[in-house]
Amino acid sequence: VLTKDMAKPAVPFGGKYRVIDFVISNCANSNIDTVGILTQYKPFELHNHIGVGASWGLNRRDGGAFILPPYMSEKEQNFYKGTAHAIEQNKEFIDSFNPEYLLVLSGDHIYKMNYEKMLSYHKENNADVTIAVIEVPWNEAPRFGIMNTNEDGSIYEFEEKPENPKSNLASMGIYIFNWELLRSEFKKAEEENREKTDFGQDIIPSLLNEGKRLFSYKFKGYWKDVGTLSSYWESNMDLLDINNELNLFDSSWQIRSHNKSLPPMYVSSSASIEHSVIADGAIIKGTVKNCVISSNVEVEDGAIVEDSVIMSNTKIKKNAKVKKAIIGENVIVHENSKIYDEQGELYSIGNNLEIRGDE
Repeated sequence: VLTKDMAKPAVPFGGKYRVIDFVISNCANSNIDTVGILTQYKPFELHNHIGVGASWGLNRRDGGAFILPPYMSEKEQNFYKGTAHAIEQNKEFIDSFNPEYLLVLSGDHIYKMNYEKMLSYHKENNADVTIAVIEVPWNEAPRFGIMNTNEDGSIYEFEEKPENPKSNLASMGIYIFNWELLRSEFKKAEEENREKTDFGQDIIPSLLNEGKRLFSYKFKGYWKDVGTLSSYWESNMDLLDINNELNLFDSSWQIRSHNKSLPPMYVSSSASIEHSVIADGAIIKGTVKNCVISSNVEVEDGAIVEDSVIMSNTKIKKNAKVKKAIIGENVIVHENSKIYDEQGELYSIGNNLEIRGDE
């Protein structure tokens, strides 16, 4: 629903951010000065948001932020087929910076991580590849790529979504490669005519078979893959706990974004606000409880909004009721409309829609 008009990393989050802000901010805070952003599906919002990376201090003479759409060559004119294929298509771009190490990240996860610490761990272990992992509940392990490790953290086996997992260490989709090793692996795979599309399915198992040094880096902070509506809603709701692990108020690790200059939030005398995050430009006249309200949202007199995520430029008209919902950008919920599920399930509405009555 939310990604009909934009790439997943461009989806708004937390009232004033977009999902990709967390990864780019992690890079900036980790003193990484060269960031390539690989885009493919409906990239306009993402390109417009990132620009030249000025919001993250990446508009610089040396290095910077680079948007990398699928690379068209004489040999190949394909969209990115997978994570490894996307990196391979941009190997000339990477080579132009002559890096010793390559950090590969997913753009649709919410977390804060110091990549410098992960790189130090990689060097200390003389690793060829280091993969960030996080402990997940055992009953959820079959949903993830699982790393089976020795006591020293070295990886001896990778299993993609195993039915009977031997470990609960899930891959976070964060990799540090020795660039020359990865580059030679791409070349070797091409010579042997074997698949090199995905890191988890193709490259990592191949490197393990070759006896390369692969290590796991345990991460113990907040991490959420917001690839589903339910996980996206849960992660937004987590922000309502002022003591949550993500802690957006930590000035030592700021999450930056590209935001418009907007007036302050306005709260009328008729408004009732409880336990909510509300962005600049919002006008609140009704009742808001346990919500994340984005910029330029209007909640009119008599309207009730509870347990919901409301995206920018959306209007909740008089006496409308919204409960446990995700409502996209530029939506109008007309007077007396009711948006909630009778069984208490999560309700979602996409962008640029009008909702009338009991629709």
